[in-house]
Amino acid sequence: MDYDSDEGRMTTAEQLATHDPRAAAEALRAIACDDGVGDEVRLSAAELLPALDPQAAAQACLGIASDDGVGDEVRLSAAELLPALDPQAAAQACLAIASDDGVGDEVRLSAAELLPALDPQAAAQACLAIASDDGVGDEVRLSAAELIAAPSPQAAGAFRGLPGDRLRHRPPSPPSPRRPPRPQW
Repeated sequence: MDYDSDEGRMTTAEQLATHDPRAAAEALRAIACDDGVGDEVRLSAAELLPALDPQAAAQACLGIASDDGVGDEVRLSAAELLPALDPQAAAQACLAIASDDGVGDEVRLSAAELLPALDPQAAAQACLAIASDDGVGDEVRLSAAELIAAPSPQAAGAFRGLPGDRLRHRPPSPPSPRRPPRPQW
């Protein structure tokens, strides 16, 4: 067995789970938190941790989700594991992803969409970060603005006039009545 390879470490940790769950949890936590290990292997280790040590799983998932060196989809997957383990850590992870302008637009929006159930204030902050980022595509910006439009129409108002603007906060004002002609003196 190659104990120096990522897969060898995972295999060893998985085998330990049946004999010594505590040692397996420590091994899996070490793999999940090791930034020298491949992203998918780190995520796999974190996915196995909740059954052995939910607190270590939450720490590992938060570490993966907050690591800007990890691929976007893996970060999001780690954040999606967190609500069942630690809702506060889930909100922190989702906010980190949604606010990171180095993350792809759709992944940022997906992270922001998880936030309202966890922390409405963080959701508004994340959506505002996305909607305000002119490097983000218009459709994603509009979707983020729509997420915050209900609690904060003022924030969404900043994005009127974008091509394809679907936000309608109130009906347009009726035209002004015609003025009577001025008397000639």
